[in-house]
Amino acid sequence: MQLDPAALRVIEAVAKAGTLTRAGATLGLSQPAISYQLRRAEEHLGVALFTRHRGGCQPTPAGEVLLRGLLPALAQIDAALAEAQAMARAPALRILTDFGFASLWLMPRLGAFRAAHPEIEVQITAAQDSRSPRPGEVAIRFARSGDLQGWLWMPERVVPVCVPALAVDSHPEALARAQLLHIDAPSDVRWLTWAGWFARHGLTRPRRSGELGLNTYEFVVQAVLAGQGVALGWRPLIDPHLASGALVPLGEEITTEGTGYWIEAPGPETPAHRALFGWLRDGLA
Repeated sequence: MQLDPAALRVIEAVAKAGTLTRAGATLGLSQPAISYQLRRAEEHLGVALFTRHRGGCQPTPAGEVLLRGLLPALAQIDAALAEAQAMARAPALRILTDFGFASLWLMPRLGAFRAAHPEIEVQITAAQDSRSPRPGEVAIRFARSGDLQGWLWMPERVVPVCVPALAVDSHPEALARAQLLHIDAPSDVRWLTWAGWFARHGLTRPRRSGELGLNTYEFVVQAVLAGQGVALGWRPLIDPHLASGALVPLGEEITTEGTGYWIEAPGPETPAHRALFGWLRDGLA
């Protein structure tokens, strides 16, 4: 037995609102109109969907069965309708990147880009390990030369950092005795780790029991600002904290050849892409 779409929306509204009056307000209908539509639907199905009482409406067992299938289906339809309507507008500029870059570099500066280009709709998708971009999308991903197709935009520049109260001798031997903060990384880690940093200074320093490991760089920055240890600081992501004095560098920075944030943008370049690329280049000038 099929119900017309209007009846399905009434059932959805009653389930979500909990009362006929609030359901009517949601749909722009009167309480009697909602009651009539709901009664017609129940007569059509031959089963009561809600029990009515002074406090509102509760789904019956049959109503719960119907709602388990109905609510996700209507949500999926609404999402598809919104996506179809969005296609009528100018294509959005979708940027794929990781949490650390999005929160520490991109979001604090994005307002300037949007102010300069109010006609461009920007969508940002952040993930710890972002997928490859589809045509029309732009990915800003941390990688090594040869790992992907694109161009190196922000080379990897790393310096150990901590809060002033924890500042120690910047010699590698002294840092080896410090409490370190780590990024928990996959086996194919692309960025400089503490093991790699010490190896560049001719030392071996295993991770110690009890040292803090975190799975996003944003958490590492929060931990180092809280005085929980010494972290590897990626520039320019941490530059505001260095400029304010909240963090201090311990030693010289290291630049890794061919490694850093790369830009990937498959497919034809659009005016929105050109605006973004120019803005990104200016941001590192």
